[in-house]
Amino acid sequence: MVQVAPSLLAADFARLAEAVEMVDRSEASLIHIDVMDGMFVPNITIGFPVISSISKIAEKPLDVHMMVMDPGRFVGQVRDAGAAIMNVHWEACTHLHRVVHSIKDAGMRAAVTLNPATPVMLLRDIITDLDMVLLMSVNPGFGGQKFIQNTVSKVRDLRQMIMASGSQATIEIDGGVDLTTAPALIEAGADILVAGSYVFRAPDPQKAIADLIELSK
Repeated sequence: MVQVAPSLLAADFARLAEAVEMVDRSEASLIHIDVMDGMFVPNITIGFPVISSISKIAEKPLDVHMMVMDPGRFVGQVRDAGAAIMNVHWEACTHLHRVVHSIKDAGMRAAVTLNPATPVMLLRDIITDLDMVLLMSVNPGFGGQKFIQNTVSKVRDLRQMIMASGSQATIEIDGGVDLTTAPALIEAGADILVAGSYVFRAPDPQKAIADLIELSK
C-alpha cells in the first residue's frame, strides 16, 4: 500500500503546529520538510530551530529534504533537529558515498534525491547503500508546479534497478502529486507520495491523504 508524506512547504507557516497535528491525526506515514538555502534552489524556507520545534510535537517521523549546497555539512544538525530520514541531492554532493554513510552512522535513514533531468542510472553503484530514493517530479524550489510526465518512466527504471540489485530502497516522489498523477506512479512502483498543495489546499486535508492511499488498495 502506498504511503503519503504531506509536505509542510504548502502549509500555512503561521499555523505550522496545527498542520503537524492534522498530519498526525491522518493516515499519512511521514511528515516531509523542505530545507532550501537560496543557492541550490532559488528559495529559502525553514531551518533547524523550526524543525526542532516541529519534532517536539510530531508523532510521525520527519523526512527532511535538504535542497542545499554541500548537505553533508549538516548531518549532525539534521539529526539533532529530530529527523528520521535525511534526503540529500545527488547534484549537491561531490562525495555522495561519504555523505550517505555519515547519515546512516548518525542513526538516520539515508535518502538520495534526483532532479528531473538527472538519470536514475547514476545511482547504480550506490543503490544498495540507500534506504530511499526521492525522484523530483517538478524542478525543486517551489510548491504548486506542474507534474513532469517523464517521472513515471523514471520510476519504472528505478524499480528495475532496485529489484536487480537486491536493494531495500523505497521510492518516493515529490511534486505535482494528486489523484490524477498518483495512479500511474503507483502502478510504476512508487512507494511514497509527497503531497503538498494537494493536501493543504484541500477542503478536508485528512480525506485528501486517505484518498491517495485508497488508490493503491
